[in-house]
Amino acid sequence: MDTVDKVNNLSKSDFISIFGNVFEKTSWISEKTYNLKPFLNFEALQKSFLSVYDKCNDKQYLEIFNSHPQLAIEKIMTEHSKKEQTQSKLDTCTKEELEEFIQLNHDYKKKFNFPFIIAVANLNKNEILDNFKQRINKNVSEEFEEAKIQVKKIATLRLNQILKK
Repeated sequence: MDTVDKVNNLSKSDFISIFGNVFEKTSWISEKTYNLKPFLNFEALQKSFLSVYDKCNDKQYLEIFNSHPQLAIEKIMTEHSKKEQTQSKLDTCTKEELEEFIQLNHDYKKKFNFPFIIAVANLNKNEILDNFKQRINKNVSEEFEEAKIQVKKIATLRLNQILKK
């Protein structure tokens, strides 16, 4: 998308097709954002997406969190997640690293009731593991807030990628 006019002229189904995975497997956010058209510029589009997300209740946040794949071990992922994890080399884990990710994913999900979420762009697998080890020691409310922040970062990165910013 090279102009906001092109975005504003999209049909609802085309808009959802293009932006439906900005928030992992959560196309209803795109649907609500579509209803906020017209957008003055790309920044207004981004603010609209984030505003819809910020109005979620805790149950909706939890559903969004649980739409995210477990890092390094998930086999079936959206194209966005696959690309993001590949760029961070999570697809090249050694046996030991993979075992560590398996254990951390299990322990984290058991403690928080949602998968570990981090915007992996510009992070390597060691940095991701370090973050994992630090954040698993947080309390539930702190980590819930951190997951909300990370989802927004991921969505912003995806939106910028779609808009080629």
